[in-house]
Amino acid sequence: MCELLGMSANVPTDICFSFTGFLHRGGGTGPHRDGWGIAFYEEGGYRDFRDPHPSVNSPIASLIRDYPIKSHIVISHIRQANVGKIRLANTHPFVREMWGSPWCYAHNGQLSGWQSLPLTFYRPVGDTDSEHAFCWLMGELRSRFPDPPGGDAERVGMWRLLHQLCERLRGLGVFNLLLADGEYLYTFCSTKLAHITRRAPFGKANLSDAELAVNFAEHTTPDDIVSVLATEPLTDNEEWVRMLPGELLVWRNGRIEARFGCRDTATLDV
Repeated sequence: MCELLGMSANVPTDICFSFTGFLHRGGGTGPHRDGWGIAFYEEGGYRDFRDPHPSVNSPIASLIRDYPIKSHIVISHIRQANVGKIRLANTHPFVREMWGSPWCYAHNGQLSGWQSLPLTFYRPVGDTDSEHAFCWLMGELRSRFPDPPGGDAERVGMWRLLHQLCERLRGLGVFNLLLADGEYLYTFCSTKLAHITRRAPFGKANLSDAELAVNFAEHTTPDDIVSVLATEPLTDNEEWVRMLPGELLVWRNGRIEARFGCRDTATLDV
């Protein structure tokens, strides 16, 4: 299967350290040779890079690894193809517009019966189960909320609907999700997704997949909060928290603002 990498931070932050370890799994320490991509939200804008070749020896991946793009939200994906050919159109992350914002999405897993999910407003460009599910999910959100949620209660209602839609997709197979709208990062766990939040006092971290270590205290301020999510922990000397199956976390500025469990109960950390 594929692997996911995400970040939510309260200050513009580069993901070079985590991405260095992650890209080694794309054909180096892992079998995910069928493409990779990464998306950044920065200064009210959005940009992404995608490549249908292994990330471990991709010149584009090397550029991103060495180019400290600073962002509040990052989504990245390395692919091991199951459904759909190896080509650019099938390379995550995917993006669609809703409410005047680019929504970015990446999926880890494999679904069955996904062709029966009815599509309304959005259509896939490629031929993967992942992109079809994304178009269905976005269409369902847009049908229920044609305009952006207008207040806290409506926003929580949208989050609850998103959790219900993710649970329906989990019923079709394995559905681990990263989704972002530029303000919030949404993470849903079907089988594997772990996270770590780094804040003062910052310490050292060692990558599991590359010979690289960093002392975050040398690159941060006492007010920085940076949360990183990955299919499998990227470091071997830190305590990562594994999400529970059926759990949706809503991240903003490096913090968890809400969580929904497998019984559709919401806990707000606002």
